[in-house]
Amino acid sequence: MIRKRTNDRSSNRHQRSSLWRNCTDLHALKQIQASLVVRGFNSNRAALRELVFAGAIAVSGTIGYALRVFAQIAEPDLFMWNTVIRGAAQSLNPSDAVRLYSQMEGRFVKPDDFTFPFVLKACTKLSRVNTGFGIHGRIIKFGFESNTFVRNTLIYFHANCGALGIARYYFEGSAKRDVVAWSALTAGYARRGELRVARQLFDDMPVKDLVSWNVMITGYAKRGEMETARKLFDQAPERDVVTWNAMIAGYVLCGGNEQALEMFEEMRRVGEKPDEVTMLSLLSACAEMGDLEVGQKMHRSLLELCLGDLGVLLENALIDMYAKCGSIERAFSVFHSMREKDVSSWNSIIGGLAFHGHAENSINLFREMQRLEIKPNEITMVGVLVACSHAGKVEEGRQYFNMMRDRYGIEPNTRHCGCMVDMLGRAGLLDEAFEFIQSMEIAPNAIIWRTLLGACRVHGNVELGKLANEKLLSMRHDQSGDYVLLSNLYALKGEWDGVEKVRKSMGDRGVRKEAGYSLTEGDGKALMYYLFDSKPRLSSRNKVYGVGRG
Repeated sequence: MIRKRTNDRSSNRHQRSSLWRNCTDLHALKQIQASLVVRGFNSNRAALRELVFAGAIAVSGTIGYALRVFAQIAEPDLFMWNTVIRGAAQSLNPSDAVRLYSQMEGRFVKPDDFTFPFVLKACTKLSRVNTGFGIHGRIIKFGFESNTFVRNTLIYFHANCGALGIARYYFEGSAKRDVVAWSALTAGYARRGELRVARQLFDDMPVKDLVSWNVMITGYAKRGEMETARKLFDQAPERDVVTWNAMIAGYVLCGGNEQALEMFEEMRRVGEKPDEVTMLSLLSACAEMGDLEVGQKMHRSLLELCLGDLGVLLENALIDMYAKCGSIERAFSVFHSMREKDVSSWNSIIGGLAFHGHAENSINLFREMQRLEIKPNEITMVGVLVACSHAGKVEEGRQYFNMMRDRYGIEPNTRHCGCMVDMLGRAGLLDEAFEFIQSMEIAPNAIIWRTLLGACRVHGNVELGKLANEKLLSMRHDQSGDYVLLSNLYALKGEWDGVEKVRKSMGDRGVRKEAGYSLTEGDGKALMYYLFDSKPRLSSRNKVYGVGRG
């Protein structure tokens, strides 16, 4: 959304020498850094500025390296501060930009009109409304409110964060002739889901720039209206990586993973270079498809793009992809090779192991996580409880469930409760499973009752199965598997009258059994999908929905 200016007079104006223009990868940056260290790292300010700029802005995927270099500089000047804030704001970790600005203030470095737009961009990405309003106050204090670049970013921030009245105020005040302001306001309405208003602004724009096209394509893609998004994509007079990313991410969101991969191939054919955002979407597509061969191809593309320095988010996505494709060895390899790990790294590998039945390894990794005093979150605990369920470790599972609240302050949600019901049901503790459901502080959903029903079928408890089925049908009555479970339970006990009653109930309600439906496989997959998948889906009516965590 934020544009580069070509007529800058501030410290952010930067012309790169021919030497640095030829520096296009991480290996070259590290070689130059090594030569600077030999000659006295902080002695050549001009070279340091070049190195920071190249790492943070010019070379793709090296912002993490740039931040490490910046931390070693004794007294960074304003250009260096603005450069790393800008690079961080445009990265996959925009919170670094806010953190850097706080450090800058703490060291009494006076900002200029280039500092604030990048910090505001980070606040917008993070939806940090209060922080953004605080930055707005600083802008007024330092007298940059009338600066065109700053004003347009204020429009973008307030429109995106819901303060559309303030955004309109700045737009109507002096910005109506500025195409950037039009794009900023349009983006705000689109991000708030008000596509009708956004489209009206887009259609009324005196001049449409690339950003405005990207805004509308992204808006439609996020709503799942891919036909409209594709139509605009084809009409756009020019495209950049953001345009392609919007389409690829939109297809993945809608479950059109093969179309996303086709779009990527088309992107490469026209010579557009992918970035980290592209690759995150594609790794998600490979994970959803379970296509290991394509996933490995994307891994190789990533290594070429980032020259091995992938960063935590991409490495986490690789772990998740390999785990979901069933290649636990490769997931482990990525995990162990990571220089830095966050809680999501641990979640991906613990959950992946649990999902594929490597329960002991999953539990051992959680113990290692505890030993290293890394605080788990609610997703970690789902993986651990699934592992306990698969391993038949009922007592240990109970302990971890209680530990969530007592030690870590994590309130159990329906997923954790579903894990407990599954664990108790697998162990044949059906009465305890039912009592657990009755004692839940949150309302049990259909998945939990179906899990109990499935356990009743396995262990032949007809009476409790009938009760679970009644609860299930009170919530939904159009899923054939719910009826088939109870029918099979009756058949297992030779109660053919019960089988006939279930079949009649299905007929009366117009429910048809799905062809080739496997209960044992289907139920297990349905529960695991519910427990581990949190990505929003799109219904046929193009409304976003997903499996809630509460």
